[in-house]
Amino acid sequence: MRHKRRGRQLGRNSAHRKALFRNMVCQLFLTEQDDDAYEFLLQADGKTPINPPRIKGRIETTLQKAKEVRSMAEKCITIAKKAVAAQSDADALATKEEKGSAAWISWRQGSGWQKWSAANAPALTARRRLIAILADENAVNVLIEKVAPRFADRPGGYTRVLRLSGRRLGDAGQKAIIELVGKHDRVVESATAPAFEGAAN
Repeated sequence: MRHKRRGRQLGRNSAHRKALFRNMVCQLFLTEQDDDAYEFLLQADGKTPINPPRIKGRIETTLQKAKEVRSMAEKCITIAKKAVAAQSDADALATKEEKGSAAWISWRQGSGWQKWSAANAPALTARRRLIAILADENAVNVLIEKVAPRFADRPGGYTRVLRLSGRRLGDAGQKAIIELVGKHDRVVESATAPAFEGAAN
């Protein structure tokens, strides 16, 4: 029996499974980076260029993997939101003086730096937690700079999993996409009652 053992094993051992989820979450966040980042990237053969994704904030995988990756991705976004909030508080306490100048040195030796350091500590801790989880600094930078600010006012539910009608060739696995909400949302417009001529207002 598997009492209190949540999650799918997906035919992999724990280390392989953890690496799989980490890579998929990193790829989900890296789709949000600018197209210029793909300019000099090449495939493993060293010749074929890597094209930027057609749709940002979306990856395609199997349904079971998408459901497992979703919780890890949402946890990372929550940590990144805390880092963004702490960083904005710390930026308000930072000095505008040039580093090494007399004014900067006096700020560094006074209580201003201590307040800035205390305010900046949660942002630094959150960034280190994300690097420990994802093991990819580029993905962490994209997450903190581009993805997390978009969900600043959203309390949760940052991703969605959608089934695809097609099956995977070879094993007929159920395909699905996992994507970040907000960009590709369907807008449902409510129907308005028709206006008739001569109707009383």
